[in-house]
Amino acid sequence: MSAGTVAVAVIDDDVPFWDLYELGVVTTVFGIPHRDLADPWYELRLCAVGADRGEAASAHGFGLRTPYGPEGLIGADTVIVPSVPEACVEGGRELPPELIAALREAAARGARMVSLCAGAFALAEAGVLDGRRATCHWMHTEELARRHPRVEVDDSVLYVDDGDVLTSAGVTAGLDLCLHLVRHDLGAHVANQLARRLVVPAHRPGGQAQYVDLAVPAAGDDGLAPVLQWATEHLDRPLTVDDLARRAGMSPRTFFRRLHAATGTTPLKWLLNQRLARARVLLETTDLSVERIGERSGLGTGTNLRRHFAQHLGVSPTDYRRAFPNAA
Repeated sequence: MSAGTVAVAVIDDDVPFWDLYELGVVTTVFGIPHRDLADPWYELRLCAVGADRGEAASAHGFGLRTPYGPEGLIGADTVIVPSVPEACVEGGRELPPELIAALREAAARGARMVSLCAGAFALAEAGVLDGRRATCHWMHTEELARRHPRVEVDDSVLYVDDGDVLTSAGVTAGLDLCLHLVRHDLGAHVANQLARRLVVPAHRPGGQAQYVDLAVPAAGDDGLAPVLQWATEHLDRPLTVDDLARRAGMSPRTFFRRLHAATGTTPLKWLLNQRLARARVLLETTDLSVERIGERSGLGTGTNLRRHFAQHLGVSPTDYRRAFPNAA
């Protein structure tokens, strides 16, 4: 596992207030070193595209002072386009040709290509999304599909991980994807600790729907949040939907409906995601046997643990653990 260089494309004619969120997410996750969690941390480059570096901003945004231009995207391990101007999405304005050329070259050199929200329009224009499944904010998915018919646009998910190309929906889904990248690069333990510092959920699966009432149950949600917290502390038990519903003081049908509205997933899928996350942390941070980790995480036997890892992570527990040689 390694961090590497993250180059961020900022279309700097100026950065609108709205787009500052996605840019802030990227700089917060990758630009602030957490060397007590992983050393080295990421090296962040902000690459100004489409304007003179450091030129004055208008009253509606901010300018960017940086030594990097679009050439800074080339040669990075990860390239992120956090957003593009609204006029490039709905107003008929063309994206800067130097950005598109740099994205094509970065992809050709093997960079991991990432977009948040409307940044998908830049990756699509560069041909990076051709023949791939991708997403962006649900308000723009119809336009993305119309303009780029070779892209398989999915408007129902938080983010799409297609290996070396990843795209996310808007606003907080971008944070979910950035934490997903940290989890892939540095492991579940580091991602969980970083999420805790940011006071956000450690993991929302990419397949979770964009249209959920609540991303995370509120603390006073009439028993739903407390019972989920209790479940995460007792994953080694043979929990069922009936058990959790009873503890929450709800019927199984009501509990199912409330959990789905709050998290966008079913109780059984939620439990499986929690158990996989627990197993990953135990593999990273302990020398427990695969059999014991299966028991502690609630996945059962070592055989079941191996089956779930192969199905959901594409690796065996042993291979996953080898990526963390400093585990206890």
